[in-house]
Amino acid sequence: MSIQQKKIQELIRNRETARQGGGEKRIEAQHAKGKMTARERIDMLVDEGSFEEYDMFLTHRCTNFGMDKSHPFGDGVVTGSATIGGRLVYLFAQDFTVSGGSLSETMAMKICKIMDMAMKMGAPVIGLNDSGGARIQEGIAAMAGFGEIFERNILASGVIPQISLIMGPCAGGSVYSPALTDFVVMIKNTSYMFLTGPKVVKEVLGEVVDQESLGGAAVHASKSGVAHFAAENEEEGLALVKQLLSYLPSNNMEEAPRTDCNDPVDRKEDSLNDIIPETSKQSYDMYDVIAAIVDNGEMLEVHAAWAKNIIVGFARMNGQSVGIVANQPKVMAGCLDSNASRKAARFVRFCDAFNIPLVTLVDVPGFLPGTGQEYNGVIDHGAKLLFAYGESTVPKVTVTLRKSYGGSHIVMSCKQLRGDINYAWPSSEIAVMGSDGAVEVLYGKELKAAETPEAKAEIIASKKQEYEDLFCNPYDAAHKGYIDDVIEPRNTRFRVIRALEKLRNKKLENPAKKHDNLPL
Repeated sequence: MSIQQKKIQELIRNRETARQGGGEKRIEAQHAKGKMTARERIDMLVDEGSFEEYDMFLTHRCTNFGMDKSHPFGDGVVTGSATIGGRLVYLFAQDFTVSGGSLSETMAMKICKIMDMAMKMGAPVIGLNDSGGARIQEGIAAMAGFGEIFERNILASGVIPQISLIMGPCAGGSVYSPALTDFVVMIKNTSYMFLTGPKVVKEVLGEVVDQESLGGAAVHASKSGVAHFAAENEEEGLALVKQLLSYLPSNNMEEAPRTDCNDPVDRKEDSLNDIIPETSKQSYDMYDVIAAIVDNGEMLEVHAAWAKNIIVGFARMNGQSVGIVANQPKVMAGCLDSNASRKAARFVRFCDAFNIPLVTLVDVPGFLPGTGQEYNGVIDHGAKLLFAYGESTVPKVTVTLRKSYGGSHIVMSCKQLRGDINYAWPSSEIAVMGSDGAVEVLYGKELKAAETPEAKAEIIASKKQEYEDLFCNPYDAAHKGYIDDVIEPRNTRFRVIRALEKLRNKKLENPAKKHDNLPL
C-alpha cells in the first residue's frame, strides 16, 4: 500500500471515529431515552445527501481536570450546511454523547463559524440543542463562548430566520441562545429548559419540582410562552421545522415565498354569511373563519397552546405566504390581555422583518380588566402590539368581523396604524364601547332618576337602540373613511387576495434612526 493510500485509509478511519461521537455505549444510551443522535437528526431534517460537515476534526484545548486525556473529534457538536426543500440552510447539532453536549470554547467557535457563514450567505440558521450547559472544566472560556454565540444571535435577528429545536436538556446560560432566536420547538417528555434546575430551586426556595414541571415542553408551550411549538416526538419536531421554513424567505432582503395554488381565488364560502351569532354575547370559532379563507384551509399555528384568546400563524393566500393574526371569541370572548398582546406583537414584528404580509381578523371587545392585568403591566404589553403594527411596513389587510371597541380597536391594525386595506363585515360594531356600557355613561343621570325598574329598563332599551343605530355598525367608520369597504362575508377570501395582489409592490419606509425604543 502506498503512502498516499495509507493516508486516505487514515482519513476514512478518522471520519468513522468522528461519526461515532462518544461511542456505541453512549449512542445506545441516547436511543434508550427515545432520542436520536446529532447526525441522525440532521439526516432526518435535511434533503438527502445535501449535508456538508465543517470542522469534523476540531478538538478541545482544555487540560484541566483530566481533560487532556481525551480529545474526541468534533468536540460535541456537528456543524455544516445543507438544503431543505432545495434551499440553503446552516445548522448545528449538539452531540450529547460527547461530554453531555456541554459547551466548550472550541464548540462555540464551530457554532459561531456557521452562524457567520449563514449571515454572509443570507440563509436560515437552525440549532439542534441537546446540551448540559457550559463545560465546567473550561471555566470562563466556556462562558465567553456563550457570549460570542449570543452576540451573533442578536446581530442576525431580523436578518436571517433563526430556529431552535430543544431536543434534550437546555439549562443555565444555554437557554438564552434559543430565547434570542425567532422560533423555539420543544419535544414533549424529552426536552426541558430552565435557568436553574430542580436541585437549586429546592435549595434556595425549598420548592420541590421535577424537570418536566419546571421547564418541560408542555410548561413552556402553554404557560410561559417560551416555546412556540411542542412536538410529540423528534420526528414531528423536525418535520415542523421543514414546514415552518416553507413559509419563510431565506433572509430579510427576499420576498415572502409563493407557491402554485390550486384553491380558486374567487371561492365563495356561504358558511361565513351565517357564522356570526344573532346575539353579541354568543361565541363562534375563529378557526372556522381562517380555514374558510386561506388556501386549502391550511395554517401553521404558532404558540397554539399559549394565550389562546388570540391566534397567530402562517398560511397561504393564492400561494403567497401570509401571517394571520385573529382574535378568538371562544376564549375570554376574544379580549386582549398581557400574554395575547405579547404573543401577537412578537409575531407581527417577525412578519414585518421578513416581508410577510399581515392579514388581521378582528373581533375584540376590549382589554381584559382587573388588578391582575394592571399589575402585570397590560398597558405596556398592549403598547407592544400597537407599536408592532404601527411600525410595520409590510402589506396589511384587516377585516373586522364583529366587535372592535375602544383601545383594542386601535391596536388591531386599524387605519391610523397605517393599515393598507381595512374591510368590515355588515355584522361589525366599530365603536368606543358596546351599547350596554355606553348607555350607562351617556345616560347615567336619567337612569338614576328613573322612578321604577320598569322605567329604567325602558330608558335603557330605547337608548341602547339609539346608540347601536349610530355606532354599533361599520357604516359610521366607513362614512369617515376608516373602513375602505363593507364586504359580504362569503367574499372575504377573494377580497383579501385581491387586496394583497394590489399591495404587492408597496413601498414604505420608517424614519431613519439607530433603533426604536419598543416598550419592553
